Amino acid sequence: MRLLACICAACVALCSHCAAQNYPDKTVSLVVAFPAGGSTDPLARALAQQLSEGWGQNVVVINRPGAGGNIGAESVARAAPDGYTLLVGTTALATSPSLYRNLGYDVLKDLAPVSQLMITPNVLVVHPSVPARSPRELIALAQARPGRLSSGSAGAGSSNHLALVLFNAMAHVDILHVPYKGAAPAVTDLLGGHVQAAILDVPVLLQHVKAGKLRALAIATSKRAATLPDVPTMAEAGYPAVNADNWYGVVVAAATPKDIIAKLHGALVAALQAPETKQRLAGQGADAVSSSPEELAAYMRREIEKWGKITRTAGIKLDNQ
Repeated sequence: MRLLACICAACVALCSHCAAQNYPDKTVSLVVAFPAGGSTDPLARALAQQLSEGWGQNVVVINRPGAGGNIGAESVARAAPDGYTLLVGTTALATSPSLYRNLGYDVLKDLAPVSQLMITPNVLVVHPSVPARSPRELIALAQARPGRLSSGSAGAGSSNHLALVLFNAMAHVDILHVPYKGAAPAVTDLLGGHVQAAILDVPVLLQHVKAGKLRALAIATSKRAATLPDVPTMAEAGYPAVNADNWYGVVVAAATPKDIIAKLHGALVAALQAPETKQRLAGQGADAVSSSPEELAAYMRREIEKWGKITRTAGIKLDNQ
């Protein structure tokens, strides 16, 4: 029996090694857990192009939005662990564990980190019709008009939703949260004046701010954005607790062989270092940041702990079961 077990183990190891050597030999799916047009889309499509060229295989971007990114994330957690279904994960992977009692998957147990991709700052913007040119002026307006100002987000539990929670708590105001199924529809309604404000990724807002269609009040991270150098940070405006950037990374199903993860990691790092990718992301105000799988795993654990404390303090839960 021991001999048979050893033979079986050796066969499994050999098959895994062969699969890694041939990987990828068919189409790879890159899942985006939000609608097309949001900040995740340009990154995913830039990566898909670079990976496809490097591998000589098709890499297709699949949008699976819903439930604050959890539908797409769960689909990857339940996918075959063969490296052919990837998720462009976001900060939602860190916020969801404390927001949902019945998440349907375990972020740390059911998903295997591959590499971080980029970090983008969130920025507080208002529609031009709003007579506020700083966070302090927006707060004064919210105090004078309680319950009449609203802020759109990419979804309940997103980093931009929680940034608004932090802003409301710090300023002692009640700006109404309006969740959307992604950043793109939130921006559409913001441009139309259906919501008055938003705290969203710089990439989805940059062109509208530069065109004067939206007014940027403050960057919701610890340093200014290179693409919006004249916009102060929340700390500079007097609200240091409102610190909520958005990060992105690739994860796969947890049982994916380490050889395949290593090969995928190498391809992602090469794709991020490509001049075309760097230029494309920099133009959107994003910083390309690669990491080892172990570094991303540690980062995710820290982020889950960080956002867990914030959601518990604020008493936020997104399901009641």
